[in-house]
Amino acid sequence: MSLSKNRIKYIHSLELKKNRDAEGVFLAEGPKLVGELLGHFPCLLLAATPEWKGTDRAAQAEEYLEVTAEELARASLQRTPQQVLAVFRKREETAGSAEIARSLCLALDGVQDPGNLGTIIRLADWFGIRHVFCSPDTADAYSPKAVQATMGSLARVHLHTADLPALIGGLPEGTPVYGTFLDGENLYGKTLTENGLLIMGNEGRGIRDEVGRLVNQRLYIPAYPQERGASESLNVGVATAIVCAEFRRQAARH
Repeated sequence: MSLSKNRIKYIHSLELKKNRDAEGVFLAEGPKLVGELLGHFPCLLLAATPEWKGTDRAAQAEEYLEVTAEELARASLQRTPQQVLAVFRKREETAGSAEIARSLCLALDGVQDPGNLGTIIRLADWFGIRHVFCSPDTADAYSPKAVQATMGSLARVHLHTADLPALIGGLPEGTPVYGTFLDGENLYGKTLTENGLLIMGNEGRGIRDEVGRLVNQRLYIPAYPQERGASESLNVGVATAIVCAEFRRQAARH
């Protein structure tokens, strides 16, 4: 069965957040990404060319269509379509203060760029961080650009939308809440815990004041050498990688 005009119109409609939210679904494209997500999210529709090497997994989709490269190109949102696209249903995610009290979790305060967001989800996966809490004004992690940037890490990282002040306010007393600030303590001289909440802020303004006031462990990533002038700030994805790497380096020594 080929991809009908209505099917193609539906797939294109998922570029808009309001349509993804209304349907509770998202779009993924390419062999690696689709292969990673199959089995972790319910697959409603899978369309692939005969060249796709994952046909043995097609039964995991509610509907499977073998299509031509031309049909796939008409449906795809990518400049260079890659053999397969799939529509997945989002998972129902639940987590809260208990996860933060026993493991290291990430919180994103207004991260706007979907590429940065996807990269941070990929970093969370790499460093074994299973839960990421996003403020309501953080970019949509299920947008096509963000999904592509995760490179499949959505399969292993659980995403939650949360009012960050309320989330932090509900944590057990003494739970570490970390954030990066220009007046923070040198990251490399700080003893870091294996649990708590690490907050990363917006690309331009950093962590907003109402959230920053609730941070009880203020960190600073020093330039090198410290007396040399450097750029005013780091990309939020780069900063997340540096801080998470130091958390895991210290954990590995214990």
